[in-house]
Amino acid sequence: MITSHKNQVLQWGDRILQPGEVLSLISEYQLVPALIKEIIIDQAIAAAEIVYTPEEEKQVCEQLAQQYQGIDEQGENFQQLKIMAIRQLKLEKFKEATWGGDLNSYFFQRKAQLDRVIYSLITTSEIGIAQEIYFRIKEGEQSFAELAREYAQGPEAQTDGLVGPIDLQSLHPTLVNILSRSQPQQLSPPTQINNVLVIVRLEKLLPAQLDRSMRQRLLNERFNQWLQGQMTEQKWQIQIS
Repeated sequence: MITSHKNQVLQWGDRILQPGEVLSLISEYQLVPALIKEIIIDQAIAAAEIVYTPEEEKQVCEQLAQQYQGIDEQGENFQQLKIMAIRQLKLEKFKEATWGGDLNSYFFQRKAQLDRVIYSLITTSEIGIAQEIYFRIKEGEQSFAELAREYAQGPEAQTDGLVGPIDLQSLHPTLVNILSRSQPQQLSPPTQINNVLVIVRLEKLLPAQLDRSMRQRLLNERFNQWLQGQMTEQKWQIQIS
């Protein structure tokens, strides 16, 4: 528990930690960056003068009561949870106020990387086998799924060669280039990526849409970029007297 004695900061069981010990442990366990992030967030929310309505506060309390059924809403634990939930509410309002206005343009800047794809893949390390697989699929002698089960050397062997849906941005640049230029059901010849050869066929392109979940994702992305910049700009050090 946290105490209020002059030189006593933290008590855990029978162990009492002094201020210097607490700071040393925070540094040793590399908790300073996380602490500074929270301080930066608090300062930004305060500077932006983020406010919330009584209706929003009521909704927060109702959500907490539902999540923690049976908890005493007048008790200390509930009040601590409420403080944390209100802070999160303010943070989301800060994100919206700061980056929500130009989110549409940011979405279109990022759209090519946000599109998702479903594709078929076979990886092999032997050029002869790769060429044989390619021509068998192209001539319709065997299905992609059959050849994936038989020859694929990666995890796609367990999924009949199917991969996805997956964000384009998470793939190897060479694979992104192939899939971006392909039409559905277009088979690409063997291509070397790192130490393996890949045979790829685009199955379906799933264009990104600025729906609610995508909007939240992009707001979080912009916020994290900003926060990382703040962390880089601000210098800090621990002083233990």
